[in-house]
Amino acid sequence: MRILLTNDDGITAPGIVALYKELSKIAEVSVVAPDTVQSACGHGITIREPLTIKKTDVNGVFEGWAVRGKPADCVKLALGKLLEDRPDIVVSGINDGANVGINVLYSGTVAAACEGAIQGVPSMAISQLWADDGETIFTESARLSRFIVESFGQSVMKGNHPCQLLNVNFPNVTDERPMGLRVASQATHRTDDEYKRVSGENGQPEFHLQGWFKDHGPPEHDLRALIDGYVVLTPLHVDMTDHARLKAIAEWDWPDVTR
Repeated sequence: MRILLTNDDGITAPGIVALYKELSKIAEVSVVAPDTVQSACGHGITIREPLTIKKTDVNGVFEGWAVRGKPADCVKLALGKLLEDRPDIVVSGINDGANVGINVLYSGTVAAACEGAIQGVPSMAISQLWADDGETIFTESARLSRFIVESFGQSVMKGNHPCQLLNVNFPNVTDERPMGLRVASQATHRTDDEYKRVSGENGQPEFHLQGWFKDHGPPEHDLRALIDGYVVLTPLHVDMTDHARLKAIAEWDWPDVTR
């Protein structure tokens, strides 16, 4: 099995290093990832300036391509130019911080996996909820991710994979968690945003976005299942059409715009 591994925290981030160590036990892993942190950049791509790349050794664990660009750039460039052999799957992560609910739309981690799906490669995004205090440790979530990725990848190679784009979120891993695995839908309620104002250089105001979800929703949604301590799997797709309302929109009394 061949895996393209990427992320949005940067090629030297602890999450991607931990995941590489585990996935390299079951597959041939190629790494193409941003050279710097690209968190919350969404599905942006670079079109007005060239992408630069550099072969980078990361802690003696792996050698990969560091791209001066966004996560989606990394996948597009890897599949279109850098890799000699097309991967069987794309894996993005492990992200430092959960990507559930509406945050899926902001996430560079999910965007990288989404780009893989757009390019016709079954893909998976993997994220982990921040630790309550201190540094997030990825050792155990990476080990458990190996089993999920292996199951997904083997199904892909047999031609009967369950979905083209899978979003995986781990709770903060402790002696008691995770409590198991749940398949859940994406929550859609907004975050409780707050912009903290501070004085920057020369007294100019700066605004720092803070906030999280106050409402965790019902158990069938990804956010609630994650908060309850489960590893959450959510199948996603790139078609954002509201199919249930296509007919209503087509039958609406719209103004005549014929020239």
